[in-house]
Amino acid sequence: MQSFLERMMTAELSAELFLPDPEPRPVRYTVISVDDHVVEPQHMFEGRVPRALAEKAPRIVETSRGYQVWEFEGRKYSQIGMNAVAGRRPESVSMEPFRFDQMRPGCYDVDARVRDMDLNGVWASMNFPSQISGFCGRVFFDAADRELGLACLRAWNDWMYEEWYSAHPQRIIPLGITYLADPELAVAEIERNAARGFTSVTFPERPHEIGLPSLWDREHWDPIMTACVETGTVISLHVGSSGMPPLPPGAPAVQLSATLFGQQSLGACAEWLWSEHPLRHPELKIAMSEGGIGWVAMLLDRLDNIVDRSGYGLGWDIRPAEVLRRNFWFCTIDDPSTIDTRHRIGVENIMVEVDYPHGDSTWPDTQDVIERAWGHLPADELRMICSENAASLYRHPLPEVVLPRDEKAEPADTGRKDPERHP
Repeated sequence: MQSFLERMMTAELSAELFLPDPEPRPVRYTVISVDDHVVEPQHMFEGRVPRALAEKAPRIVETSRGYQVWEFEGRKYSQIGMNAVAGRRPESVSMEPFRFDQMRPGCYDVDARVRDMDLNGVWASMNFPSQISGFCGRVFFDAADRELGLACLRAWNDWMYEEWYSAHPQRIIPLGITYLADPELAVAEIERNAARGFTSVTFPERPHEIGLPSLWDREHWDPIMTACVETGTVISLHVGSSGMPPLPPGAPAVQLSATLFGQQSLGACAEWLWSEHPLRHPELKIAMSEGGIGWVAMLLDRLDNIVDRSGYGLGWDIRPAEVLRRNFWFCTIDDPSTIDTRHRIGVENIMVEVDYPHGDSTWPDTQDVIERAWGHLPADELRMICSENAASLYRHPLPEVVLPRDEKAEPADTGRKDPERHP
């Protein structure tokens, strides 16, 4: 008898692998998701890497067990965690789909992605990389062959611009990666992307954990921060982008790591704050991704305490908590118990994420999740959290009508409509 894994390798099992396509959900809220992911398609690097390097570019290979994985510089990279499980039947999921035909096409095809956004009632989406680059481009700026790594990194950004963003510029917020191992190259790529409409770049939460200089290395980081400020590029810090915390021997790695997402974001946020980059660059914008908001009010309280009670936080000409609220944004899937701390955090500092196509994703029921967790919020606050804050931060257009509306609401700001970016 064939094992379930062996049967999964046949096309006939699509009905066993995938749930039926969902019906379009009623749209009660205009949603911009600031944390979704692409699964890089097999053709990503074709024609985008210089011919002399093309044979060394990442490529999909078949393993002896029938899996499809990326191969680059002699190493193999599979999908990680619950990275591409949207639409899969729960009983068919162990950890990962093994092949592209075991993923929903919206994972790697932008037209299918927009259809899935429509099913879910999502207006726009910002997408982080997946495994072949790492959440922050680490695979490429760590490459042994520096020229090859830079070429692959630029190719990833070109694909994001040419295929993912340009096909649907009102629906996709363009986020890029950059060559963080070299400040001059990092700045050049940030500027190249900004010139064609990218409004965000993904960095590792804790650079020193992956071999980059510490945030306190001014010579390395100052030019990069300046480039982000001068181009209006938002730094997006995805949880886990610099690895997971050390775990006790025998601990369940997936369960414990996922439980500690908020703790990871808390630690990373504190480090970025005390690095003084936000203090020295008042216009620097930093977005914390997938860490939720439950820890933010606690951090603000602690920052005030160490100034007012112990004096540990003295020395700045502005309170650290004020810098946090000025320079940082936070995103949440729902946080039903801690959404009521939103005024302490700043309603204007909170955004929503769908996390498609990951295991944490609320797709295709994001509208219902928001209604259950946040239905008690005033309409103007819901508009801010669900879409207006993200549209303002990432300079992305909103539809003409932003939901939910109420009789007292002012006409919505439909966002910057730059004809060069939004034809």
